[in-house]
This record gives sequence, structure tokens and C-alpha cells, in this order.
Amino acid sequence: MTTERQQRSFIDPAVLAQLSALPLVARKAMLGNVSGRHSSPHRGASVEFAEYRKYVPGDDLRRLDWRTYGRSDRFYVKEFEADTNLRMVLVVDTSGSMGMPSIGGTKFQYAQRVAAALAYVAIGQGDAVGMSCVAEGIVQQVPPRRNPAHLSNLFDQLDVAKPQGESGLPAVLHEIAETVRQRALVVILSDLFMEPMILRDCFEHLRFRKHDVAAFHLLDPEEVSFNFQRPTRFVDLEGGPSLFVDPVEIADRYHQAITQYLADLRRIMLETGVDYRRVLMDQPYDKTTRDFLVDRAHQRRMR
Repeated sequence: MTTERQQRSFIDPAVLAQLSALPLVARKAMLGNVSGRHSSPHRGASVEFAEYRKYVPGDDLRRLDWRTYGRSDRFYVKEFEADTNLRMVLVVDTSGSMGMPSIGGTKFQYAQRVAAALAYVAIGQGDAVGMSCVAEGIVQQVPPRRNPAHLSNLFDQLDVAKPQGESGLPAVLHEIAETVRQRALVVILSDLFMEPMILRDCFEHLRFRKHDVAAFHLLDPEEVSFNFQRPTRFVDLEGGPSLFVDPVEIADRYHQAITQYLADLRRIMLETGVDYRRVLMDQPYDKTTRDFLVDRAHQRRMR
């Protein structure tokens, strides 16, 4: 596996080694099929106390709380949080706009690195990882598996994926909400250049299905600052017409539009419970991934 890592441009073994020391934690209870480190909606064996309930015939007598019986003269059973494994689905946008050159590479290359790092961490802790590469529809799909050998298959698919075509991300998110039967962590890596209200429906659908959703919103710094000074030709990487304009003439309107778009998107993410990460491409991908893992671990400790 070490040789494969060195041959892939989106994998840095030193970064993976650092990130593997951090846990990937779900914010919601998961329904796995083996014991793991994530909370389950069911009760089971764990060190974390959940609640008391009244004893019913047939309960394990070893779980009786004799101190409570001594105080109340009633039988109560201690219940503990059950821990299970996680199912993570990576949704990687491979539409044409993800091929936009930025600092250190394209948006898609940044998404490759984050997706590969998260897959490595998840499979390393015994969780299942699947992936959908999305353009006009799902162009490549890998079902979730937790076998360590599955990591190579995920990396192979990331390696051959290319950004091209229009984006059909909203339809794919609806499809994932319906086809991923059990609760999952759905991680979206995209520039999300579409109407925020269209995305609201997708996120509400995923939340209704009890999925934990995270979105990495990948933006080039120039898309936010629009700091162009000379007449420039802007090309639609998803096949639309190009525009040759004087940036000075449209800068105010552009800033108003992008500010409104970002505010609407953040509000929708907050209202639908999405773990939203706005990422400017000048931020190293390992920091982006580390912050994501650390924040989630902190959220679990605070619960």
C-alpha cells in the first residue's frame, strides 16, 4: 500500500500519518453492523451511562442498580450507550467548474486530497466508506465497504475521475437520500455553484432520512474578492458561453451577488443542520481536514 500512496498525486503519506491519530466522529446516532466508536440509537455495552429504566422479568440481574434499590426499594436497570461503526458516503463533484485552476491546483484536486484523507481515517478506525463522483449524474460509484483493501479501490476511482460536464448534484443528493438505506455520514465536496434554495430541498431530504451531512464548499479566493483590474474573458467550464467584460464596471454588482449567495447558503446550511465548511483554496487541505475532525470530536465531548 505504501508504494501506491507514493504514486498518487493526491496522497501524502506524512499527512495521512498525522491525520490517522484523529478520530472521525458522527454527530448523529448511527446504525452500523459491528461494534465501533459511534453512538447508536440502541442500548448496549459501553462505558457511557445513558439512563435508568424499570426492571422487567428477564433482564440481566448483573445490570441491577442495588444502590438505587436501597434508596427507593424498587428495581432499576442501568442502560448504557451502544457503540457502532459508521457508514460514510463521499460525494465528490466532478463537474466542469471543479477543473478551475486555483492555488496549488484545481478545485477537484483539492477535493481529491480531502476525500482520500477522510477515507483513510475512516477505514483505519473500522468504518465503511463509499463514494459517488458526480457530474450530470453519478459517473462513478463505489459502494461502502470497511475492508482495508477497499481503500485502494476508492483511490483508483479518485485517480481516474476527471472534472467535466454540467453539475447534477441536487438530483444525485436526492438519489443518495433514498438509496442509502441506513443512516450515514454524507460528505459533499463541491463548489456548490447553484441556487441555494435548490440545495435546501436536498439537505432537508437527507435530514429526513436521518443522515449526518457535511459540506466542504470549495472556493477560489478570487471568486470572493473579484480583484480583477483589466478586461478579462470569463469562461464557463460547464459549457456555457464565455463573457468578455471590464471587471471594474461589474465589480459592485458582482460583490453584491456573491455576498447574497454566500449569506443565503450559510443560512440554509444552518437551518437544515449541515456541517458547513467554507474552504478557500489558499488553505492547506490537511488543515481543512484536521479542523473538520477536531471540531467533530469536540462536539461529541460537549454533548
